[in-house]
Amino acid sequence: MIEQFKEHFEKLYQQPTAIQTAVDQALQTDQSVLGIAPTGSGKTLAFTLPLLPKVMPGAGTQILVLAPSQELALQTARVMREWGTILGVKVQSLTGGANLRRQVMQLHKHPDVVVGTPGRVLHMLDNHHLKLGHLQTLVVDEADDLLQDDTLAVVEDIERATPLSTQLAFFSATMSPILDQLSVMFGRDIVTFDVRDTDHSRGPVQHVYLAARTNAQKTATLRRLASIKDFRALVFFNSTRTLHYAASRLRHEHVAVGTLGGRQRQVEREKAMRMFRKRQIKLLLTTDLAARGLDIPKLPGVVNFDLPTSTNTYVHRAGRTGRQGERGMVINLGDDHDIRDLRKLTTDLDLNIQRFYISQDQLTDQKPVAGKQVEPFVKKADRHLQKAQLDSEAGPRKSVAKTLSGFSKPKKRRHKKNRKNKGIRLKHRRQNS
Repeated sequence: MIEQFKEHFEKLYQQPTAIQTAVDQALQTDQSVLGIAPTGSGKTLAFTLPLLPKVMPGAGTQILVLAPSQELALQTARVMREWGTILGVKVQSLTGGANLRRQVMQLHKHPDVVVGTPGRVLHMLDNHHLKLGHLQTLVVDEADDLLQDDTLAVVEDIERATPLSTQLAFFSATMSPILDQLSVMFGRDIVTFDVRDTDHSRGPVQHVYLAARTNAQKTATLRRLASIKDFRALVFFNSTRTLHYAASRLRHEHVAVGTLGGRQRQVEREKAMRMFRKRQIKLLLTTDLAARGLDIPKLPGVVNFDLPTSTNTYVHRAGRTGRQGERGMVINLGDDHDIRDLRKLTTDLDLNIQRFYISQDQLTDQKPVAGKQVEPFVKKADRHLQKAQLDSEAGPRKSVAKTLSGFSKPKKRRHKKNRKNKGIRLKHRRQNS
């Protein structure tokens, strides 16, 4: 680490994490690397601190970072901008959903570092707004996610637009078969640094489940969780349709929630993230787009409204809590059958998923005991006695009808006088007198 960074680093952190120490020398000496480390272990700083000192300000785009989501791209850009300011390095984000014309104008100022989502980066390349002739390093964050399905072809197209001498850096929290083929796919010697067994930056995380079968029951459970003091959570869904259903029901019941999913504008997504970070909303409902890399300091919990369908998905969702040594909790919603399937899915993770309950606005592993006093139903025969007791307690000025809500006698209906007939009768009397 260079001297300019040491003072700022010591103010924020105690010591480098395992992945930061492992890849530092290799990235400084232009080697292509694959870094595997648990979630929350500081992978963004692992490539930021060694790469930024190699940048020459004003010489064009020299570092390109690809991220799977808008939120992660903006977060990475914010971190790199913080450290780049010390060296006078300009950082620009390129994400879908943002104003295209404004991004083009920013690229014309020749930023030194660009952080973006693959689709928007490729669009800028195809339209010659982004030039990579001076690129030194291409970083692929959350590589196990980006190097599959449609995004794999996009990443390959971007890599072909880089110089042959470009250094490649891949980072991920989980291993997948595609990561074993990187050297063959990209024609480079890629050194692997896997520190999952030696990294101890994760805090203690408790894995529990609450019994809920239907979406309505799960939504009601979310409402009860939101009433717990100091509780906040990312709530994960497998589909946007279920997400919007739960959000609508919770807002109807005046629960402070935000959403990340569907075809939201970047401004709306940034607002939801900002409110969640500032603790202005208690629940942030999202699909798996927010399960990758997001760093929300001291997040108490994660809720799986819909249970994940793969082990890696569970790992990435759970990785949003318990970061940097903090305590955390992963709450799974489902019935006995769902939890049995989840335990089979996470067998390799060696998790102890306990049954929990919500009692008196608290999460507990103790089953609530019946015996809460309930107000007895008042029978008709007892109403007169109750009225007399309330009359003596309320005093002469207090209305018994208001005190006994629901038991007051209906008001007598007053019949309107027929003023027309009254006038006729008076006229008839005068004529006869």
